[in-house]
Amino acid sequence: MTIDRSRIDKSQILKGPHLEKACADIAEGLGLTVRRQVKVGRRVYGPVRHIDLVVTDPTTRKSLGIECKLQVSQGTAEEKIPSTFEDIGAWPIPGLVCFTGRGFSPHIVAYMYASGKAVEVDDLEDWLRLYFVLPAP
Repeated sequence: MTIDRSRIDKSQILKGPHLEKACADIAEGLGLTVRRQVKVGRRVYGPVRHIDLVVTDPTTRKSLGIECKLQVSQGTAEEKIPSTFEDIGAWPIPGLVCFTGRGFSPHIVAYMYASGKAVEVDDLEDWLRLYFVLPAP
């Protein structure tokens, strides 16, 4: 299955739900199932923890959690990245941060890439193909 990359227009990703939809569209375009805002226990002080997207291969049942992070201008989203990686470590399934936006500093982008647990939305399709062992386009 090949995804029409023209459907993913980053200039239209202005809010978090837009990024979630773009990520879900990419996964569904590969034949994967997507659940949104999946409850996955609680944080240390009690608030419910959710995974933005849980992507599953319907054949193998292999799953992946995806946290979507958008930073359109300088702000606080990037300050939450280290705690996002901690949350992912507490999930019962593997996880990934999918991010986009010009507001992320070069330092936090380097940190995310170095983690091995983050991918820019433009590279999500290729990452999912490798993770779920799907054929190349």
